[in-house]
Amino acid sequence: MAHAREMSFSRPNAETVEVRLAGDWTLNEQLPPLTAFEDQLGNGSGARRVVFDATGLGVWDSSLLTVLDRLLALCAGRQVGADRAGLPKGVQRLLALAEAVPEKKDAKRDGARPGVVARIGTQALAIRDATRAFVAFVGEVSARFPALLAGHARFRTRDLLLLIQQAGADALPIITLISFLVGLILAFVGAVQLQQFGASIFIANLVGIGMVREMGAMMTGIVMAGRTGAAYAAQIGTMQVTQEVDALTTLGVSPIDFLVIPRMIALILMMPLLCLYADLMGIAGGAAMGVGILGLDLDLYVQQTTGAIGISDLAGGVFKAAVYGVLIALAGCLRGMESGKSASAVGDAATSAVVTSIVLIISACGIFAVAFYVLGI
Repeated sequence: MAHAREMSFSRPNAETVEVRLAGDWTLNEQLPPLTAFEDQLGNGSGARRVVFDATGLGVWDSSLLTVLDRLLALCAGRQVGADRAGLPKGVQRLLALAEAVPEKKDAKRDGARPGVVARIGTQALAIRDATRAFVAFVGEVSARFPALLAGHARFRTRDLLLLIQQAGADALPIITLISFLVGLILAFVGAVQLQQFGASIFIANLVGIGMVREMGAMMTGIVMAGRTGAAYAAQIGTMQVTQEVDALTTLGVSPIDFLVIPRMIALILMMPLLCLYADLMGIAGGAAMGVGILGLDLDLYVQQTTGAIGISDLAGGVFKAAVYGVLIALAGCLRGMESGKSASAVGDAATSAVVTSIVLIISACGIFAVAFYVLGI
């Protein structure tokens, strides 16, 4: 049976304040106020010493420790001594342990929300630090490429082959589904407008050029960012948790060589092939809409598509896909290397890798659009 919590104060003599604790102290009840205790220690009270009487104390948990910690803090602030002999041994040990560990700097923060300018400045500094980290990581990876070309990079060939399979053949089902549906949607959206002018056959031009120049590479990059980039961050982040990355460094093996270079090679090799496959599936999706629903002739649709697509369009899309592969590998491996040593940190690293990869892909896509327009490609 639970006993009511009780905290009372008395004055055995003019200089001593006795704190009596009784009943059950659990988190089920709100912590009592300490105003009465502050009055006992007030100016002119003559209190020089605080003692405790816990003979009536029942069940207790961290709520009791919280109240006692506040009491002791008040005593320290008023320069009043506190005799803990009357407290249970377990409480004394826990209080001593809490005081033995120093409070971390900035552990307590002002509850007031910072102003708009402060928040903007904080975000700007965070972006600056993230950019510096990314550029430094790119520099570290670039510095290892001469060793790779010279055959001195230390990684296992079977790991590279496994990564190529995971980034290539294992990704075909999702690439097939997404690309086919994107081509289907492009054809449907174009048909709604082109049918008004009796130009339904130009759906083939719309789908073919759209998939080959932009959508094939971009959709492949976004899918691989969510699928492979996140996997890279989670894998390397887990190695950080289990200290495998530290073990590689201790053995004299560069983590960049062993972990980053094979993943980058796998994506550089597979992304152009996946892009070509995505282009084919997107055109097939457009053909399914044009031929199956709009009643266009299949041979005419194929001729219109091949006539609209040029070699420069195809090469530009493949080049974009290769660049997107590099960005995905860099973002995934960077977030994995930066991961903390906890399970939640690994999840955060995977999420950050996906966001960073998509931002880099969209930014690169915009840069390519302007560059190709200037070059007349």
